[in-house]
Amino acid sequence: MGKETMMTEGVFVSAHALAQAIQQREVSSVVVVDAYLTRIAYHNPQLNAVVTLDEDGARRRAQEADAALGRGEVWGTLHGMPITLEDLHPTSGIRSTWGGLPRFADYVPEQDGTVAARLKAAGAVLLGKTHGPEVWPDSIFARTNNPWDLTRTPGGSSAGVGAALAAGLTPLDCGGDTLGSVQEPAHYCGVYSMRPTEHRVPLTGMFFIDSVRKFRVMSTLGPMARSVEDLRLALGIIAGPDGIDTDVPPVPWKDPTPNEMRDLRIAWLSAFPESTMQEEIRAAVEGIAKELTRQGVLVEERLPDVDLKRQYELGQELFGLVVSAFEEEGEPRSLDAYLAALDRRDKVMRAWDEFFADWDAFLAPAGTRTAKRHEEGDPEPAEEYPYSLSALSGCPMVVIPVGIDQHGLPFGLQIIGKRWDDERLLDIAESLSELTDGFRRPPGY
Repeated sequence: MGKETMMTEGVFVSAHALAQAIQQREVSSVVVVDAYLTRIAYHNPQLNAVVTLDEDGARRRAQEADAALGRGEVWGTLHGMPITLEDLHPTSGIRSTWGGLPRFADYVPEQDGTVAARLKAAGAVLLGKTHGPEVWPDSIFARTNNPWDLTRTPGGSSAGVGAALAAGLTPLDCGGDTLGSVQEPAHYCGVYSMRPTEHRVPLTGMFFIDSVRKFRVMSTLGPMARSVEDLRLALGIIAGPDGIDTDVPPVPWKDPTPNEMRDLRIAWLSAFPESTMQEEIRAAVEGIAKELTRQGVLVEERLPDVDLKRQYELGQELFGLVVSAFEEEGEPRSLDAYLAALDRRDKVMRAWDEFFADWDAFLAPAGTRTAKRHEEGDPEPAEEYPYSLSALSGCPMVVIPVGIDQHGLPFGLQIIGKRWDDERLLDIAESLSELTDGFRRPPGY
């Protein structure tokens, strides 16, 4: 892969293929890093996806990576490969503002969070930080735009992650998700994302804005990329106990037993109760279900024994209880309200666990519509139902792009699997992705 090819086409090469090309010395880390930095300089002013850039540090580490290879040293599976990280990750020596929170405008951590540390230990070269969580009304950063249409949102709250991946500004990133934050940007930007089983990945460092670790439920860290194989590559690096986040159990990474597609049992849903589903999205999900049936897969339209509206409302309640903890202003929230909400969540989780005793995966739209315009108001509650499925059940979820609507905007499908069976879910998602056109570059990129 020559320098010119890298500059024009190589930025869209998958992360795993790019990492292999660097290790096999088909292209140097310096050339790859320079290609991404050049692309960021050209496209980022109109996107505002990358909010902090470390050009000097990235080029220096790329030179060190190439020199190490020359000595026969391989740091890890991501040796010399550039990545970005959502701004909620604390990164040693690089500004970390948690998405532009004014009181952290100049904050430069001394230590990496666990996810950043593990990716660096695997050899990654950190280019900089992407915008997110994009939640502060007084943010020091301007809004991020969707590369498919600059007048539209890339989704949130991992806005910069989705936009940067779609535009080819990075091959790999990792976002944070509580109620759809890696799901919606993947859906709106036409990329892949994964919300792992809750507590599969340590949250160490993620909530550095709080003095007390209050987000102990629903929140996860998960990879975003342009292929399922890249999600698998990243999750295999960042998952597992770190000795700090005590909620993470010692679940070893395992290679699942390969299954024939026709042996799978797939449940699906093409629309959510009370919601208005965009017709192209509904048709795409139904089309995949029909194709699976044609291939001999056991396919059935059905849901777990849960009320999706109440599940969504429970997610909002739990989120509010956590956010308001320790706040001096506003109505104090009681511990018994929080524990009662957790008790109701236990029932939801058990219902999903029982469901996956009979089914290998559940398919549903990743969202009810394609990317909205920036000036549009808040969505109706029913439009948010898709984002509560994985969040409340604790089950792993993968988003894959499945189509483009009449306005030229992408949309995705969410695939949910059994808790702690992330590896098998990735295999199923990869098989289903073969029924789609996969990632597509936005026009002009």
